[in-house]
This record gives sequence, structure tokens and C-alpha cells, in this order.
Amino acid sequence: MAEHPAYPVGLRLTGRRVVVLGGGQVAQRRLPALIAAGADILLVSPEVTPSVEAMADAGEIGWQQRRYADGDLADAWYALIATSDAEANAAASAEAERHRVWCVRSDDADAATAWTPATGHSEGVTVAVLTTEARGRDPRHTAAIRDAVVEGLRDGTLVAPHHRTRTAGVALVGGGPGDPDLITVRGRRLLAEADVVIADRLGPRDLLAELPPHVEVIDAAKIPYGRFMAQEAINNALIEHAKQGKSVVRLKGGDPYVFGRGMEELHALAEAGIPCTVVPGISSSISVPGAAGIPVTHRGVAHEFTVVSGHVAPDDERSLVDWPSLAKLTGTLVILMGVDKIGKIAETLVAHGKPADTPVALIQEGTTAAQRRVDATLATVGETVRTQEVRPPAVIVIGEVVSVGPQPSA
Repeated sequence: MAEHPAYPVGLRLTGRRVVVLGGGQVAQRRLPALIAAGADILLVSPEVTPSVEAMADAGEIGWQQRRYADGDLADAWYALIATSDAEANAAASAEAERHRVWCVRSDDADAATAWTPATGHSEGVTVAVLTTEARGRDPRHTAAIRDAVVEGLRDGTLVAPHHRTRTAGVALVGGGPGDPDLITVRGRRLLAEADVVIADRLGPRDLLAELPPHVEVIDAAKIPYGRFMAQEAINNALIEHAKQGKSVVRLKGGDPYVFGRGMEELHALAEAGIPCTVVPGISSSISVPGAAGIPVTHRGVAHEFTVVSGHVAPDDERSLVDWPSLAKLTGTLVILMGVDKIGKIAETLVAHGKPADTPVALIQEGTTAAQRRVDATLATVGETVRTQEVRPPAVIVIGEVVSVGPQPSA
């Protein structure tokens, strides 16, 4: 008899009994989705993995610590059979057939009455992929198709041509440290849906090349200021485009709130009645040191790290940083925007008790193809920056963690 394709359907399991036989890795993978569906779950298994036991302890599932017994499926709407006992699996499958319970088997898909698709989710859409031909039921192939579709929906490269998601307003998007692959999935999707992108110099520039031709890209550094200060001009540009009914993305380097003035922009938009979404980004304060082989904390070396803006010198009256207190800390000090002030910063830290031989690393253009790491100490970093011609943007790491990982070649 010719094999017919499976009929796809979505099961509504809220409050309905689902029986899971076996508490191993298969159950551990499948249970979270069943819990999310609101099912009334009974797990029958003599033993379970620690993760499954935690679900039972939390009251998310009921667990009967025993082997399968005939009658376990009598009140079920759906069953997952995943024990290591072939005879028990066959018996449970036969019971499911008698009671007309849709049944998935992890050991023998052809003997089951239902198959579990490879599923993924994106913005309220569930993607479920089934390969129906027996000779082609390769779960890796099915999962790869699922992943490609979900990724396309998330990053905006796959959209319905007449149903493009588009919402007027502004999104403050943290673009990450520079590598375009390090922007969040949500940030990338909002970029793909934008009408206007106002970008910082430190944002991931490579992403701008992927935007459709109709998207207006504005360099924030080139916005005419007129009678406004730079930030006021940017705020007004965001408001002006959003009031025209456009979807606007403010693409910022790192995270919008880590020395990114994102809250100033949010306040301006709120005062103008413009809806705003904030999308966090991977901060360069952690990711750039990591990309250069430096952990900002390490067991037995540093139990804390402090992130400081170095855009004003320690002796500048505008400085809000308590440098004497920082000099007394034993953890890691990460300085952003401090390349041209690092000499004075190092002198101040040493003057207040930080050892002059404390290791320092400067990571220029971190996470990009142009990444460069230069090492020094507090005593030598000022001169090193000059002789090695270190230029912004660069993240500066001060502390013993600089010497923890493999050292860069000379």
C-alpha cells in the first residue's frame, strides 16, 4: 500500500491530559512545549533526569515513579512514548490505538499514530516542519529547514510580500560591539522593517548595507545642528520622522543605555507622544574584552568589575567618577571612551594606591576584522598609547584578569 502524507494539525491541549512515558532526554526536550501549551501532564517513569525532576518539584507536571502499566493512557488525549523498554513501548502504543489516543513514539516513528514536527517561534508565529516521506525523514534536515524559516522571520529576510510588519514609532536598538552578527535577533528584525535608520558612528555599519533601497539611512554625526546641540538635533530628527508615520530605528553601538544617551532620547520621544521600543544590545564593556581573550571576572582573581566612562579626565570638574575609590578596588576596571585620557587616568589610579605594574589591555575595534589588542601596565600605558598609535574606539581593561588568558603574540 502506498504511503500517504501526514495530515498537519495544531493540538489545543490546555487542561487536557497528556501522558508521557519515560523521563530521559526525549521527555526533557518535549516537556517544556507541552507545559507551555497548558497540558495536564502525567509522567510515568521509574527514573528521570534532574531537569525533569525539577519540573515535577515545581508542580509543572505530575510524576508517578514507576514503570508503565496497562490503563495509563485511558484518559489521555495525547501520549508521548519514550522509554528504553521496547516491550513497554509496544504495549503502550497498542493501548493508545485501542483508546484512540494520538501517540508519538521516539523509538519507532512508523509504528506511531502521530509525529512531532520540528518547531520554532517568531513574533506570534509557530513554524512546524514535517518530512513525510519515510526515506527522507532525517530529523537534522527537518530541523535545518525549521531553523532557516525561523531565522528569516526573525531577521526580516523572510516576509510575506503583501503583509510586511510595520509600526510607526521609534526603536532604540543596541547594535552590539561592532560585529554585525552580534546584534540581537529582535534588533535585526526591526532594522529590516524600518523606513528610516538614524545610525551612530559606532553602530555595526555592515548591517546598513543589507537594508532595502527604499530605507533612508541618516548618519547621526551629520545631522545639521543649527541652533540645537547635537543630541537635541538627533532627538528632533527622531520625532520628525516618526510623526510622518514612519518606522524609525535609532541604531546605536553597544547597548542604548550604557553611555549611549538612550534615556535622553526616550524622554524626548515620550514628551512628544511618540511610542518607543528599547532593544538592549551586547555591551562592548563585556564583549570586547571577551573577544580579546580577557574575562572581566575570574574565579580567584576578580569577583567584581566596574565600568567607567573615561571621556573626561579625573581632574576635570565635570567628572562624576570617584577615582580614589576605584584605585582601592581589587576587581577589574573597564574604561570606555578613555583612549585620549588614559595617561592621566593611570597616573591618578597609581597616585591613590593602585600598583603601577597592574596589567592593562587596550582592545581597538573589538569584535571586528580590524580588532587589535595592545598590552601595557599602569606605569607604561600612557606612552604605549602614543607609541603604538592606539585610536578610538577602544575598550581599556585594567586588572589581573588581563594576564589570565593566553597572551597575545608580540
